[in-house]
Amino acid sequence: MRVRLGPDFGWLWSAYAVSTYGTWIAFGAFPLIAVQVLHASAVAVSLLEAAGLAVAATVAFTLGPWVEHRAKRPVMIAMDLIRFAAMASIPIAYVLGLLSYGQLLVVSVISGTASIAFAAASGAYLKFLVRGEHLLVANGRFEGTNWVATAAGPPLGGALIGLLGPVVTIMADAFSYLLSALGVLRVRGGDVAAPRDRVTRLRGAEVLDGWRFILRDPVLKGLFLNSVLVGGLIMATAPLLAVLLLGQYHFPAWQYGLAFGIPALGGFVGARLSARLVARYGRHRIMTLFGWLRSFFPLGLAFVQPGIPGLVTVIVVEGLLITCMGVFNPIYATERLQRTPVDHTARILSTWSAAGKLLQAALMVVWGILATLTSPLAAITTSGVLLLATPLLLPGSTHFRAPEPVAAAADVPVA
Repeated sequence: MRVRLGPDFGWLWSAYAVSTYGTWIAFGAFPLIAVQVLHASAVAVSLLEAAGLAVAATVAFTLGPWVEHRAKRPVMIAMDLIRFAAMASIPIAYVLGLLSYGQLLVVSVISGTASIAFAAASGAYLKFLVRGEHLLVANGRFEGTNWVATAAGPPLGGALIGLLGPVVTIMADAFSYLLSALGVLRVRGGDVAAPRDRVTRLRGAEVLDGWRFILRDPVLKGLFLNSVLVGGLIMATAPLLAVLLLGQYHFPAWQYGLAFGIPALGGFVGARLSARLVARYGRHRIMTLFGWLRSFFPLGLAFVQPGIPGLVTVIVVEGLLITCMGVFNPIYATERLQRTPVDHTARILSTWSAAGKLLQAALMVVWGILATLTSPLAAITTSGVLLLATPLLLPGSTHFRAPEPVAAAADVPVA
């Protein structure tokens, strides 16, 4: 029987869906513009991705407490409008002949910072809006939407690029944030803003509070270390795959989009199966199994080659990886939310996201240098080998106990 989560969740889900579709239509747009318009090297493309992530994540460390003590819907709307303005500046500069590497870098920083703040606010609001026993269902719907958008967006974006040029997808992404803001505006339920604790009134103390809470819980600590390392090692290869497929192997844009679009259907299937698998086999068993499986398949990218065989290899490898992620991610996101107090959710999510992006930035730089010293394919292979060890960080069954009781949504002041 389908669980009904109410119209307010429906508007929040719609806002997420439209911005996610915009993001995936613009998938790979920054490295594509850097390679094809600005003729950037592999190191420059990696630095573009890494510097944007690093600066955005550094700023975002201080955003958690700021988001925590404010009503969440106005924060989400403001972040959407900021992202719209930043992304819309790229097509304008391109038309005027003023587009530069520096502007791509600045937009990457602004957009990345606003995205972290939006994610922290929306995660905290989701915990307030949806009852605990329905969080896995809600996260499964978000996850499924993400993977459908991933399947449809890149091929559509590649077709738009072929017809209208490389920056049209950036404009589509910009307008998606306006639509997202309108969706959040339609949510009519209450809001939540945590009161400021006099003991931790200083901003620095509040920032460190997120770290302390993550590291104090064995399950959160294991999930944190695993997730940031897996995300970092996978994302470190993203610009290198763009250089390899678009630059060295000369894949057309539509094939590049297809290579990452079709596999995303596996993520949708995985997300739909996630709650059913947990109900039948248990949360820890399914999380551990698919945590191991998702670390195994990226090594298959070591066998990518030019032409149709290379395209098929990417589709198969990414399909298996993304199916596992589709099962794993909703369980992991639900476990994290259920172990987080309502009045700490935003700062913990922002700390988690910022730390992950900082590591991604560092690894992108390292892998960019490694690719220059060896080759993009060798660097991608190295990442696949290292990923094999990451499941060892997943929490064991002895630590996978029920979370400590936390304040219910009703106990937190609403706005």
